[in-house]
Amino acid sequence: MNKDQALEELFLAHKPQFDDKDAFMSSLTQRLDAVEYIKQYQEEAISRYKMAIVVAFVAGLVVGSVSIAYLLTSPSDTPLFHFDTHNIIFLEWLCANSRLVTITAISLLMTLGIASFISNIQELMIMRQSPQHRQIGL
Repeated sequence: MNKDQALEELFLAHKPQFDDKDAFMSSLTQRLDAVEYIKQYQEEAISRYKMAIVVAFVAGLVVGSVSIAYLLTSPSDTPLFHFDTHNIIFLEWLCANSRLVTITAISLLMTLGIASFISNIQELMIMRQSPQHRQIGL
């Protein structure tokens, strides 16, 4: 209780002086303008970030779909790539299973892209709900 009374007395004893109202108003206006500038900059950055995420997602989806469609429509008995070596067992296996390796690689890349897309969306939602945005009225 004593701490509450001490704080109350401290606040009651403090009488701020505003000698130069014009200087105070110009300083306040500058600070409000700075806050508005930061708010606009953050909104523009978030909108650019959203657009980049959507473009990357659509591009990845199109490239992945076209690649998989090409793999499925090309002749299955012809390897996708070929090495002119017959001594290295790994390269021979890679040529024999080129379709499987390529489809697996494309699927892994698409999975990585989708996981990154979801992560970025969650990051944007966190940015929207951060305390800095709430302080400036977003």
